[in-house]
Amino acid sequence: MFIGRTTIFSPEGRLFQVEYAMEAISHAGTVLAVLSKEGIAMAAEKKVTGKLLDLSLAPGGEKMGGEGTEAWMGGGGEKIFLLNNNILAGLAGITSDANSLVNFARNSAQKHLFTYDEDIPVEMLVQRLCDMKQGYTQFGGLRPFGVALLYMGWDPIYGFQLYQSDPSGNYSGWKATCIGSNHSSATSLLKQDYKEELSLEEAKSLCLKVMSKTMDSTKLSSEKLEFATMTLNPTTKQPLSKIYRPTELDSLLRDMELGGTAEDAVGALEGTGGGGGGNVAIST
Repeated sequence: MFIGRTTIFSPEGRLFQVEYAMEAISHAGTVLAVLSKEGIAMAAEKKVTGKLLDLSLAPGGEKMGGEGTEAWMGGGGEKIFLLNNNILAGLAGITSDANSLVNFARNSAQKHLFTYDEDIPVEMLVQRLCDMKQGYTQFGGLRPFGVALLYMGWDPIYGFQLYQSDPSGNYSGWKATCIGSNHSSATSLLKQDYKEELSLEEAKSLCLKVMSKTMDSTKLSSEKLEFATMTLNPTTKQPLSKIYRPTELDSLLRDMELGGTAEDAVGALEGTGGGGGGNVAIST
């Protein structure tokens, strides 16, 4: 009985449905982020790819991305979303669950802005989202959200911050972390190469190099990857979020000699966005 119920502990003190939700995340595309003294870099692997996929109908469309207000107008992609002017989030797990949490977070951020006339502190938004996620593990008739998130942002209280949350509602702060498939090998590489005084350029390089070693693809490109940074505007000293457009990301990958050119074959996951096989939920 305790295996199928979200609110009943097993004799060993485990909540199996929460563990199953975490297992769903381990099959999703990798998302990793690196904190530096100058800002934060985040890279995310796109699982839903295919030559027949109409990018104009995808989240953000072909004009996805931008810097500052352009990031709101262009929108996020499949994996990285802008929650507020000072907060970006990367998602791994079931897409529909992720969309629900993104909308909740955006509403919470706008309510705080309307009430206090200032951007919501990063940890406060993370805590509100995690309070909601924790409730779905405690009350009957509900199931945990099958999605994990990485949050990167800036506020005047703690400066640049990087958080990770899981379906249980737990969250923690990190200097560099990873969720999704291959997270164990990516975390090992981050432990080896991370340094306390990284610049933003070094953080971007570390992100993409770790992704190149953990993804199944031989070369990286904007077809399989999303990338974003959170920095401070040099003039106003206010947080400046940037979601890289496909052309910008390909240029960055070419500069680092990690790819940046389209390949003839998308790979083993080609066409998974078409809904074949009768899957109700898609992990991204």
